[in-house]
Amino acid sequence: MVDTMALQLPFIRPGRMTRTSPHPVRGPYADDEVLLDAPDARLSPALVAAARGDHGPAAGLLHATRAAAEWERRDRYVTRLAAFARSRPEWLDAWLATAPKDPDALLVGAQLAVDRAWQSPARAEVLREVSPLITTAARGDQRDPVPWRLALDHALGAQAGHKYFEELWAAAVRRAPHHYGCHVAALRYLATYWHGSHHECFDFADRAAQDAPADALVQALPLWAAFGYLTDGCGPEIPRERLDTAADRAIALSPRLPAADPWPARMRNLLIFVLVRLERWADAREQLRVNGPYATSFPWDQVSDDPLGHFLRIRDDIRAGAAGRPSGHPRSERGGRVRSGDH
Repeated sequence: MVDTMALQLPFIRPGRMTRTSPHPVRGPYADDEVLLDAPDARLSPALVAAARGDHGPAAGLLHATRAAAEWERRDRYVTRLAAFARSRPEWLDAWLATAPKDPDALLVGAQLAVDRAWQSPARAEVLREVSPLITTAARGDQRDPVPWRLALDHALGAQAGHKYFEELWAAAVRRAPHHYGCHVAALRYLATYWHGSHHECFDFADRAAQDAPADALVQALPLWAAFGYLTDGCGPEIPRERLDTAADRAIALSPRLPAADPWPARMRNLLIFVLVRLERWADAREQLRVNGPYATSFPWDQVSDDPLGHFLRIRDDIRAGAAGRPSGHPRSERGGRVRSGDH
């Protein structure tokens, strides 16, 4: 077993944070009003322009996030832009051709290369071939943690050794001690390295959350550990109390983020997933209300080939469960950990 302290962050204790008031939320939404993976107001114009072959708005958006050190949003935008470029690469090709040293273009290009490599049957080998692209992107702006998140993802797919991974982790947290994407990447690596040892994953996630600011997305990291446990079929039992505590942390984070907004929708969809598995129907219904009309492919694509349809069925389950009525829907469309109290 690896030393769990090896990946403990050099955390910095934050000061007291002021809770923000949630925005008013309309609801309930009809099925045809629910949006899957909707971009936020800043990303949407960049995607529309990219569809026309114009990379200018995407370049302006990523430059703005880098200038303002908006690392969480930058990470999300890079991921979404690279996903768009998988089927429509012309705008990115033009961007790289006109600005081959632009750190933003290089980062999207590296993300796209890693995404494509993940789909290859020879994943580990192909990922090793794209490693220089990540190195080049990381040199673009020494402050930016997002290339290091990408490097951590790369290390997982390439089956890199623990010592190399620790070096990447140290470089990532020097740049942004509480960066959510880097933490999720680290947790995914550790879940693979410690396959079945969910206690160690919870320990890592809890340490990160306890020492992060109250409004940081890292507060939801234990929720990822709970999700990993609930969807895994191996490893020792985790006490129910620990699962509830992970959900409670994310519930406390939720009102600090914009309500009915695409930006925090992925976290809230994950929270709803875990709450449903724990049969905490009233809490799930409240998060459904705050989430508004925004469904995200993850986590529903982990249990269904139709994430939007599954989300809509889960909405029905939540309403039925909160009203004390049994649901007629199947509990899962794929395999996973099953126990009493699971949905």
